[in-house]
Amino acid sequence: MNKNDIASNLQESIKTAKLSISAVEKWFSMLAEKSNLSITQSTDIDLSQKIKTDGEEKIIEGIFDGQNMIGPNQKMYPIPSNYASKSKLIEGDKLKLTIQGNGAFMYKQIELIPRTLLVGHLILDGSQYKVLANSKEYNVLYASITFFRAKVGDKITIIVPKEKESEWAAVENILPENGEEK
Repeated sequence: MNKNDIASNLQESIKTAKLSISAVEKWFSMLAEKSNLSITQSTDIDLSQKIKTDGEEKIIEGIFDGQNMIGPNQKMYPIPSNYASKSKLIEGDKLKLTIQGNGAFMYKQIELIPRTLLVGHLILDGSQYKVLANSKEYNVLYASITFFRAKVGDKITIIVPKEKESEWAAVENILPENGEEK
C-alpha cells in the first residue's frame, strides 16, 4: 500500500468517525430530551424500589426507551441493539436486568405494552434510519436494518406502542415487492 492509499484510507476513517460521533451526539440529545417524557408517560411503575441484590447478582427493573433501559433514579443501562432488535422491544416495555457476579448483563422482557403494526417505507435521515408510516417518522435500530438487509425505499412493517406516542419503532419484517421474496 502506498502513501496516497494510506492517506486516503485515513481520511475515510476520520470522515466515518466524525459521522459516527455526530450520530451519537444527535441520539444522545434526542434521548436526553425524550427520557423525561418516556419515563413519566410510559407506565405508573415505581422504579425507585426495583433494585434487589440476590447473593452475587444484582437485579434491576426498568423501562425501555427505544435504545436503553431506564432504571431507578433515571439511570441508563445500555441494551445491546441486536437483543433489542431480535426481541422487538418498543418504548415502554418493562425489562429486568440481572448483573451477575462476574459482571455479565442479562436482560429479560417482563412486561410488554400493547402494540400495533404499521406499514411504511425506510428512509435515511443523516446517519439515522427511520420508517415513514402514517405521516410520522419512527427511528429504527441499525441492527434491525442490517439483519433484514433492508435498503432505503423498502416497504417495512414496524411495531409501535398502541396507546402512546413514540419516537422509536421495532422492525417486524420487510415486505416483498411485487410478491417476490427478498
